[in-house]
Amino acid sequence: MSDQKTDSPAATHCGYVAIVGAPNAGKSTLLNRLVGAKVSIVSKKVQTTRARITAIGMEGDTQIVFLDTPGIFTPKRRLDRAMVNAAWSGVDDADAVLLLIDSERGYDDESRAIVEALNNRKRPNVLLALNKVDAVPREKLLGLAKMLSEAYPFERIFMISAQKGTGVDDVRRDLASRMPAGPWLYPEDQLADVPMRFLAAEITREQVYHSLHDELPYAITVETENWKDQKDGSARIDQVIYVEREGQKKIVLGEGGQMIKRIGAFARKIMEEQFERRVHLFLFVKVREDWGDDPERYEAMGLDFPKK
Repeated sequence: MSDQKTDSPAATHCGYVAIVGAPNAGKSTLLNRLVGAKVSIVSKKVQTTRARITAIGMEGDTQIVFLDTPGIFTPKRRLDRAMVNAAWSGVDDADAVLLLIDSERGYDDESRAIVEALNNRKRPNVLLALNKVDAVPREKLLGLAKMLSEAYPFERIFMISAQKGTGVDDVRRDLASRMPAGPWLYPEDQLADVPMRFLAAEITREQVYHSLHDELPYAITVETENWKDQKDGSARIDQVIYVEREGQKKIVLGEGGQMIKRIGAFARKIMEEQFERRVHLFLFVKVREDWGDDPERYEAMGLDFPKK
């Protein structure tokens, strides 16, 4: 693990920060705030982030490489295990760790398990951010902060609202002060180290979640099969939405294909804003039974395939 940065005013600094927490604590929303752009999928559904998303934030002479990890929870399926493994891998690789707790949920069993695991790792530079503080009475917040400070020796505790941006600048400045001296790893204007094909697939997956709500569980994945740059500067993107059963395919398509058209329209609009170019998006839905046990699907999601 790298040492904290020196006081040299001329030196540049660069390091890794892992954002961890229980599912749906607001990690992706916070990451997007920290870097000033949407780089990670945001949904009210839990366990939305599957792979580690690398985003780049700047604070003065310091470049912070953020790792938005999947929510940490008790795994039940192979995909669950892969997601949790990716989260802890991010913690082990980072120069600093930011634990995000949903203040409304408080110190629940999932957060307690994460704190216990952090205690077992005995690593430096672990900070705590209590999220959604605008929705919780001050007395409850103070009690929650006291409880957590007794459970783990956090370097600092922040009160934030990732949704509104309250307190986020203070978090970024503090994290920057903990980054080691060294050259930047990315160009100053780069926001994420994510292939555009992967980001495009994540955008569509987000819209599937938003459009279908509770009608479709986590039995879907989206892959960009083809990306072709056109002569007029636009991009043709062909994607496949994989489901596990024929009945799920009908849900995604919708009556008369209306649902898939809606998903595509929303996804295309976001892609055009994100990629700053015109996008021709073509979506297909295919049934692939037990894709959750297919190593190739994990590779496409940027996850290691758990052997068992």
